[in-house]
Amino acid sequence: MKLREAPPRMATGAFILHSGLQKLRGDDATAEMIHGMACGAYPVFKKLSPQQFLRMLSIGEITTGALLLAPIVPTALAGAALTGFSGALLGLYARTPGMREPGSVFPTQEGMVLAKDSWMFGIGLGLLADAAAERCPQH
Repeated sequence: MKLREAPPRMATGAFILHSGLQKLRGDDATAEMIHGMACGAYPVFKKLSPQQFLRMLSIGEITTGALLLAPIVPTALAGAALTGFSGALLGLYARTPGMREPGSVFPTQEGMVLAKDSWMFGIGLGLLADAAAERCPQH
C-alpha cells in the first residue's frame, strides 16, 4: 500500500468494519428491516431468512473492511472489494422507491442514508485506477 492510499483505505475500512461488527449483534427487528429493504432491490435475497441475510451482510462488511485496513492486501483487491460492495449499495439506492427525488439522481431526505455510499464507490474506483496506473509503463 502506498502512503497516498492509506487515508481513504483506513477511513472507509474502519467505517465498514464497524458497521459489520454492529450488524453481528443485530436483533430481529433490525434484521427484518434490512432484509426487507434488500429484498425489494434484490429479490434473490428472499431465499434467506432475515437473520441469515443480516449475518451474511455482516460477514461481507467485516471482510471488506478488513481487506481495506490490511496494508498487505494489494490495492487492486481492496479497490475491487470496495467498488463491488458500494456498487451493491448504490443499486439499492437506485432501486428503492422514495430514495431519490422524482426524475433525478439526487436523494430525498430518506435516501441520504444510501446516497452517501457514492463516496465509497468513488474511493474504490480511485484505488482501482491507482493500481492500474502502477501496472502501466510510464512514458
